[in-house]
Amino acid sequence: MARYDSLLDACGGTPLVGLPRLSPTVPDGAPPVRLWAKLEDRNPTGSIKDRPALFMVREAEESGRLRPGDTILEPTSGNTGIALAMVAKTRGYRLVCVMPENVSAERVQVLRMYGAEIIFSPAAGGSNQAVVTAKQIAAEHPDWVTLFQYGNEANARAHYETTGPELLHDLPTITHFVAGLGTTGTLMGTGRYLREKVEGIEIVAAEPRYGEVVYGLRNIDEGYVPELYDPKVLTRRFSVGTRDAVLRTRQLVEVEGIFAGFSTGAILHAALAVAHQAVREGRRADVAFVVADAGWKYLSTGAYGGTLSDAEEALEGQLWA
Repeated sequence: MARYDSLLDACGGTPLVGLPRLSPTVPDGAPPVRLWAKLEDRNPTGSIKDRPALFMVREAEESGRLRPGDTILEPTSGNTGIALAMVAKTRGYRLVCVMPENVSAERVQVLRMYGAEIIFSPAAGGSNQAVVTAKQIAAEHPDWVTLFQYGNEANARAHYETTGPELLHDLPTITHFVAGLGTTGTLMGTGRYLREKVEGIEIVAAEPRYGEVVYGLRNIDEGYVPELYDPKVLTRRFSVGTRDAVLRTRQLVEVEGIFAGFSTGAILHAALAVAHQAVREGRRADVAFVVADAGWKYLSTGAYGGTLSDAEEALEGQLWA
């Protein structure tokens, strides 16, 4: 479909593309093992967060929590804030975002372009501190509406009703789904849907290695656990280091031409591990993973050029969680 009544109607329906050069080679006569990338950067604001932002606002409107002219307050490290800013702009709401002060400059610029107001939280606490600060502000402004993506059921439902069905429609032979562990909405919603429909499917979470950081993702064992998280949905969690995330992000654009953000590099690293395991075990596999966003918002980090060591040095001190 290429014609929509409005920009909001264009959320979802993103393409699923095969990765013939990154998919592992299998021995002659062995079952095929293929990698598939769901290009969520094709959503209106360029990230997977458009789906939950739209669902959360619609749910708040339908329940009567959100009325014309209201103010929305949300803690975010970027993509959800940008998606909410687009929805708020088109629906006539004021948006206040609480963000760590060390997010990339592009994210701040895009949010302000959409008319969002930004309250910065201390860099030291990362996105966890942004959540704490937002809760304090919400207590001071009881008339503001906090959608709170980490605990909002509509976040996971967006993926249960859209991302999961799209994947199964486009890839009925799917055997694995891999996504990043952030708010956990993508994994919980898509994972629940696919588990109901596909016997034996494996749901794999990519998370930062303990003590390391990857932009947009969180290690569930380090501090705050999102209220949406249900470990029973996952088959396994796969830890990824910062260097591997950067390496795979570069490999994705060099080999397959997909220019993605760094959380996608971490997700690809986990997807490749799953695919190679299937080759070793002689199993057929169609491994679908999420390209959460494109790389445009991270160019100022300097991590796309130079050596991997240069990239790690350039990223030091910037927000990765």
